[in-house]
Amino acid sequence: MSYIDANRIYCGDARDLLPKIRPNSISLSVWSPPYHVGKEYEKEMTYDEWAGLLSDVIGLHFDILKPGGFLAINIADILCFKDESIPRIMANNVSRRKVSITRDEILEVWSQNASYSRRQIADLLGCSEQTIDRRVNGNNVRGGKNSPQTRVKLVGEMLENAAYANSLYLYDRRIWAKDPASENSRWHTISYRSIDEFEYIYIFWKPGITTVDRSRLTKDEWINWGSRAVWNIASVRANDDHESKFPIELPRRLIRLFTEPWDTVLDCFIGSGTSAVAAIIEGRNYIGIDKEQKSVQLSNQACRDAFSNKVTVETDRGRDEEDYVGQTSMWA
Repeated sequence: MSYIDANRIYCGDARDLLPKIRPNSISLSVWSPPYHVGKEYEKEMTYDEWAGLLSDVIGLHFDILKPGGFLAINIADILCFKDESIPRIMANNVSRRKVSITRDEILEVWSQNASYSRRQIADLLGCSEQTIDRRVNGNNVRGGKNSPQTRVKLVGEMLENAAYANSLYLYDRRIWAKDPASENSRWHTISYRSIDEFEYIYIFWKPGITTVDRSRLTKDEWINWGSRAVWNIASVRANDDHESKFPIELPRRLIRLFTEPWDTVLDCFIGSGTSAVAAIIEGRNYIGIDKEQKSVQLSNQACRDAFSNKVTVETDRGRDEEDYVGQTSMWA
């Protein structure tokens, strides 16, 4: 069988391309999958199709990971999506009311003026007819009676089950603490649900000897993040060229922690190319996959820029980026 080459970005479905990667060749696979939140590249997928995609992709990693290698998946700890099966009940959000009148007050006034119309009651109380209707009947065209409720589902167990079914075992998890949306805008939560401030990185292990070498990191790196469960990394400020981007520091840390120079790093949902760029900077080989041609083109350009910027990556082997460019300067 002819296997695909490293240091290329490939356009296609990961489920079709992963079997074409040389067995036992990937030291680290690091990726962030679609989150099933309605973005353009995933909006046609049902929940079952989305869950099946993740399960299939995880399962295909057993053959291609090196023994002792790792699969790191960055994903929100909870999945939120519209679910038609949940009863549509509108929240009584009293903190957002512009008019303080309550349902009980309206009913008391109406009982004293039984012949009054809704308009007359509204005039009497100094509010709109819509306010009367909302308080009495719970009607709100923008609320739960006319929109599916949001389902909140934990993701970790689903990933763990898919991994264990394919002999990959949960090794660790890190928490990526992002800067919350409230720091960048005036938006804040309008329900009891919290602001989205962190995501998980689930790390799975393929059975085999894993070399633990703390010298890959400096002493400060090991103290500040190498052995820490919570990673404070600012989120990407502008998704101007791609809908979903994570900061380069996230894959860079995973690459430095779990791989040696010249190992091969895989991202099968490459998006804007961040993982490949991190691999280039750290002196590793890479393979990128994405089903969107636009993402492949974007990733290729990001890789070109990483090489052309002449970022020197010193390694324990004494080689730098100039040597690396000579071996890897090709794109799909």
